[in-house]
Amino acid sequence: MAFKHPEFLVETDWLADHLNDSDIRVLDCTAFNRPDGSGGIRAESGRDSWAEEHIPGSGHADLVTDLSDHETHFRYMLPQVPQLAKAFSTYGVGAGTRAVLYDSTSGSWATRIWWMLRAIGFDNAYVLNGGLHKWKLEGRPVDTDQPNHGPNIFVAKPRAGLMADKDEVLAALGDGSTCVLNALSEEQHLGTGGANYGRAGRIADTVNVPAGDLIDPVTHAYLPSEQLAEKFAHVGADRAERVITYCGGGIAASNDAFILTLLGYENVAVYDASMSEWAADPSLPMQTG
Repeated sequence: MAFKHPEFLVETDWLADHLNDSDIRVLDCTAFNRPDGSGGIRAESGRDSWAEEHIPGSGHADLVTDLSDHETHFRYMLPQVPQLAKAFSTYGVGAGTRAVLYDSTSGSWATRIWWMLRAIGFDNAYVLNGGLHKWKLEGRPVDTDQPNHGPNIFVAKPRAGLMADKDEVLAALGDGSTCVLNALSEEQHLGTGGANYGRAGRIADTVNVPAGDLIDPVTHAYLPSEQLAEKFAHVGADRAERVITYCGGGIAASNDAFILTLLGYENVAVYDASMSEWAADPSLPMQTG
């Protein structure tokens, strides 16, 4: 099956042709999860990586400093709308602009910011297929210059239902109509390896489509739509009335949610705090194996 909403994904050829359009705002969304020295992970801004090289004309969307809620101890949580609107306005995103989002890794950081923009009602946002990796693989130029876009007027129109919380996930586990879907690796899902978040394994009775399995390992572009559709159908997402994706902190989960949206799933949410919250609470059910 073809993507129902291919308009949210743009190719490197398209961006190269439109890079100098006056309404285009390209944002490098790269961030990093780094070992914290005690078996866990910490969030690190990708601003230094952006400063070293980026697609010409692109700014940096700083998920760690600008686009996360600093009033909670969970990483990357969606902040209040005024904070988001101010940040995107500063990046030059808003009325009359189109935002093209990419990162230098697997695409999950770009899709996280795409999902945030969707949650606050901005629909002129697109993810660059293959990101910086594919751009460079094709021999396209990079530079270190900062963009000269001034601030814009960003009017947020928040949408309900795109972010899920712990109580909604817990209720969904027994309702029979919701597919709760883990975007972490198979090893993390089974509890046999990879980072854990206090307890190994997965939210009980959930299925697994790793975000890392959505892309071609050579180009980092997404797999063909037919293959992606089959991955989600195989775990029963196509039979559900609603899909809630989760991971460690809402990043890889946004990648799964993005692909589900491209495929035409209309009722998709991201569990924002994900395993960072769930695994730390011993009262919440988990499984391994």
